Amino acid sequence: MKSKLVHIWASLLMVLLSTYSGYTQGTYSIGLLKYNGGGDWYANPTSLPNLIKFCNKNLGMTLSAQPVVVDAGSLEIFQLPFVHMTGHGNVIFSGTELENLRSYLIGGGFLHIDDNYGMDPFIRPQLKRLFPELELVELPPSHPLFHQKYDFPGGLPKIHEHDGKPAQAFGLFYSGRMVVLYTYECDLGDGWEDPAVHKDSEATRLKALRMGANLLQYVLMAADPVQQR
Repeated sequence: MKSKLVHIWASLLMVLLSTYSGYTQGTYSIGLLKYNGGGDWYANPTSLPNLIKFCNKNLGMTLSAQPVVVDAGSLEIFQLPFVHMTGHGNVIFSGTELENLRSYLIGGGFLHIDDNYGMDPFIRPQLKRLFPELELVELPPSHPLFHQKYDFPGGLPKIHEHDGKPAQAFGLFYSGRMVVLYTYECDLGDGWEDPAVHKDSEATRLKALRMGANLLQYVLMAADPVQQR
């Protein structure tokens, strides 16, 4: 019964998302993914509200001021066009949660995973369980994601140093559409937080917010629903 309901919600989501291209009015929400395993899914509590405020002001979006906390296995996720996930540690999805999340993504939803440092060895196996037939593809600097309202000719910006590795953006593409973006060694979410949290310079915070705005514009306002690699 639950599986049947999931497919019904997936169909409804495709209809709803068809109206999301080029939002001009009405209020809608984005999600924050809550997950099991012990990782701190609740990290960076000020990041999404700040990104939402920035996008409403600079892109003319009408996002609700606060994100919706949502479980991977819930039906509520099908009401959200964009879901963000972050943390520093372990991530575990049950089989039911993976089935639900996969239906959500195939149906038109989008998941952004931002490694807050330490998530990488845990999230990659979960992504392989989620889409065993797909491989993460590194996005080149020429990808449209980096050339929305704000131009990032070098690709994903480096926000926090951590291990000193270059920032990388990886996508999972299903039928030609990016359904998952995984940002690694970048820590966009830290850059979206209140200035007092990480003491980032205004230039660094602006860079992070602009990259986040590009992402939301790419997902929510793309004229072409098939977003090529």
